[in-house]
Amino acid sequence: MQIHRFARFALVGAAGFLVDIATLYGALAIGLGLYLGRAVSYLSAATFTWAVNRRFTFSTSASPSLAEWFRFVLANASGGLVNYITYAALVTWAAGLLAHPALAVACGSVAGLAVNYAASERFVFRKDQDSDVGHG
Repeated sequence: MQIHRFARFALVGAAGFLVDIATLYGALAIGLGLYLGRAVSYLSAATFTWAVNRRFTFSTSASPSLAEWFRFVLANASGGLVNYITYAALVTWAAGLLAHPALAVACGSVAGLAVNYAASERFVFRKDQDSDVGHG
C-alpha cells in the first residue's frame, strides 16, 4: 500500500462523509427514516467518492463508465456492509446516538475505510484496467 495514495483515499473519504451526512439529513427531513435514509446517503457518497478517487487518488486515464462505477460499488460492498452494520448497531443500541446519527455514520466510515481502499486498489483502479475500456 502506498501511504500517500491511502492518505488521498482517506481525504476523499472525509469529503464523502460530508456528502453522506448532508444526504442523510436531507433524507431524514423528507421522511425516509434512519435506515432507508442511510442507504440513500451511502449510495450518494459512494458515487461521489468513485468520481473523485478515480482521478485524485488513482489517476486513471480510462473514461468513466457505468461498468467502472458498478465495480467500485460492488468492490466496496464489503466495506459498505461493515460501515452500515456499524451504523445500524450504534443507532439501534447506543441510545445517545439517535440524537446524533452523524456520529454513527463517522464510526461506520472509519470501520469500512481499510476494506474499501484494498478493494478499490485491487479490483477497480488497477493499472491493467485502463486497457479494459469498453469491456465490461
